[in-house]
Amino acid sequence: MRLNAYLARAGVASRRGADELIKAGRVRVNGETGQLNTFVGAADVVELDGRPLARQRLAYVLLHKPAGVVTTARDPHGRPTVVGLVGHPARVVPVGRLDADTTGALLLTNDGPLAHRLAHPRYGVEKVYDVEVDGDPSDETLRRLAEGVDLDDGRTAPAVARRLGRGRIELRLHEGRKHQVKRMCEAVGHPVVGLHRSRYAGLTVAGLDPGRWRELTPAEVESLRGATARPSASGSSGPSHRSSRRS
Repeated sequence: MRLNAYLARAGVASRRGADELIKAGRVRVNGETGQLNTFVGAADVVELDGRPLARQRLAYVLLHKPAGVVTTARDPHGRPTVVGLVGHPARVVPVGRLDADTTGALLLTNDGPLAHRLAHPRYGVEKVYDVEVDGDPSDETLRRLAEGVDLDDGRTAPAVARRLGRGRIELRLHEGRKHQVKRMCEAVGHPVVGLHRSRYAGLTVAGLDPGRWRELTPAEVESLRGATARPSASGSSGPSHRSSRRS
């Protein structure tokens, strides 16, 4: 792996921070000063300021993100962060983002390649949202949400939209645009009042109180790897979904 990825796995810095350490000449590989294009093998010895480093074990954490917490490792405004909530010995970082006022399922890991695939739109990872909106969307509005809504950055991919109750809908998406759910609902005349991600890539926060987290099971990790083993058709145009009628 690249030297900056090795440093990130060792828990000393983010990849961007690792680049700065390398450029400052503070990292040596097998006694030689490391470069940005240095690759590290299993038998190589990596040192930071003369101290040997070892890669941390891969870690996968599911957090039930509460409201008022930002999805980042640190915040310049001093707000609580998701990384601060997770007291894990490994340096895990969030996969993707949830707005500060959005609650629900958030994955954190130090497995960079898997995190990249999960966040990349070509793999079409499913995200399920419980959305409280202003007003009560009609069946026609649900159909519009399911078939795609025109936004300023293009039309959204097909989704699943179903009614959960008066003023509450469920949206199942295979995209991850910035503020997508909020913009979709705004576009159809029903601004979001509350937003909760109930499921991410098959992972659910059922049984986890807000602010609590747990390690993924080996089976769950393998499921994530399987879901991103090859690009999904939903990562581009999306699957053919229809809205659900009132039950």
